[in-house]
Amino acid sequence: MIQLESVEKVYRTEKIETLALNSINLVVQPGEFISVMGPSGCGKSTLLNVMGLLDKPTKGNVTLGGQRVDSYADKYLARRRNEQIGFIFQTFHLISDLNVLDNVEIPLLYRQGMSGRERRRLALEALERVGLSSRVHHSPSQLSGGQQQRVAIARAIVGKPKLLLADEPTGNLDSQMGGEIMKILEGLNRDGTTVVMVTHDQQ
Repeated sequence: MIQLESVEKVYRTEKIETLALNSINLVVQPGEFISVMGPSGCGKSTLLNVMGLLDKPTKGNVTLGGQRVDSYADKYLARRRNEQIGFIFQTFHLISDLNVLDNVEIPLLYRQGMSGRERRRLALEALERVGLSSRVHHSPSQLSGGQQQRVAIARAIVGKPKLLLADEPTGNLDSQMGGEIMKILEGLNRDGTTVVMVTHDQQ
């Protein structure tokens, strides 16, 4: 699915150089569910950003689906992200002026040739998958934190990605809501989605 070979990521300013990733080697096979644990500030989010093609490594190779991708132009990487990778973050990043259904449809707006009817069908399917088909016309402010995270998951899976990257997806939720989110992720994994999750919680 995805492979990192001797990946290094260095952030530089005029005065400071920060080594966020140092010689990372990682192979994620199709269908795996991998958790990456570590304290805050140890580079977990940077690792996901590199795996998700949001950030390029300073050194090393990134291979997605058998193809080297670390040296490609941003436009190509954006298309690969949209077609193959879904992202879930600790903060939900929902657009407050859009209702739930419109928020979930957003990634599909970048799919060439997809009709509005098809976008709506896929968005409704994703919302049903996370148990929110009755909340399609609600605004994010009308939802609980757990419900907003489920909307974010629906948005992440609406394009049927092969790889789902989750960055502290339960970090802003209580234990009950966090457990519900984990059940959804486990269900997606059982159905064939590869999941990589970073967390500082050993539970």
